Amino acid sequence: MECCENKTQWYKKLVAVLLGTGDCHGGVKQNTYGLKKIALVGSPNVGKSVLFNSLTGAYVTVSNYPGTTVDVSRGKGKIGQQEYEIIDTPGMYSLMCITEEEKVTRELLFKEKPEAIIHVIDAKNIQRMLPLTIQLVEAEMPVILVLNIMDEAERMGLRIDIKRLELELQIPVISTIAALNKGINTLKERVDKYVKVA
Repeated sequence: MECCENKTQWYKKLVAVLLGTGDCHGGVKQNTYGLKKIALVGSPNVGKSVLFNSLTGAYVTVSNYPGTTVDVSRGKGKIGQQEYEIIDTPGMYSLMCITEEEKVTRELLFKEKPEAIIHVIDAKNIQRMLPLTIQLVEAEMPVILVLNIMDEAERMGLRIDIKRLELELQIPVISTIAALNKGINTLKERVDKYVKVA
């Protein structure tokens, strides 16, 4: 069996060797076995990966979901006093799956049963993205809605009544600007409370 060692940059291999946690791809492995899970879901380009990086830091494992070529990123993050496995799922528009990515995300949510599902949406496109939130709520999943990229939404003149949205959906709703690290601490606090109550 041929390894990719010739293609992997030397510095990635060095980091893996120094940390004692790498593989031949230079990726850093984290032991997340037994940790409670939090999954990030949402369509592509909503800032899911930025949020994922904020919650996990630099040490992330990216691997193919079993039986597919679809990437799933997993990392470890501390929220409150608890460590969680944070999962960045492939892009999804609906629970009524069409693409392979959506099928993987749906299967992951139903099989791995995360403690919380953070649905990240682009606040500018709230009307187009809320149907997935409603599908997740109707499937009785533990959903937290994150309205990301709020600065752009406000620049466009959009005003979103977050309290009213929380009341209507009966789930926590948080506004963030993940790229500027704004709203991340509030999100962590709400996740911590939500998981404890659930």
